[in-house]
Amino acid sequence: MSISFDNALGIHEQALNVRVKRAEVLANNLANADTPGFKARDLDFKAVLNSKLNQPGEAAPMSVAKTNSKHLSTASASSESLLYRNPTQPSIDGNTVDTQQEMAAYMKNAMDYQASFQFLNGKFKSITNAIRGE
Repeated sequence: MSISFDNALGIHEQALNVRVKRAEVLANNLANADTPGFKARDLDFKAVLNSKLNQPGEAAPMSVAKTNSKHLSTASASSESLLYRNPTQPSIDGNTVDTQQEMAAYMKNAMDYQASFQFLNGKFKSITNAIRGE
């Protein structure tokens, strides 16, 4: 009997990968806080994670059938694409990075990463205990 890690670990493996990508984007925003004309970007975590979970060719749980060529598509063009953040107060030089907002988003992302990591760690401990028969 083999162990399926996809079934055992659930959504948290993909969530960790998306959180790492989001941390890179937020760190890039912070690094360019003083770059004139830089536009702050962010990932839509929920949309990216949903696209990772849905297999290609498999219908989404809430998908809508397109029965006529005039129907609009409900699928997003590129769910992994980066989104531009709407600035609350853009600077004169065109930079849209709000350092405090970016730092808060980065810290929340780090805490969510840690929570998913701890959950995965618990899953691995449970699998280890099951293998040992404890």
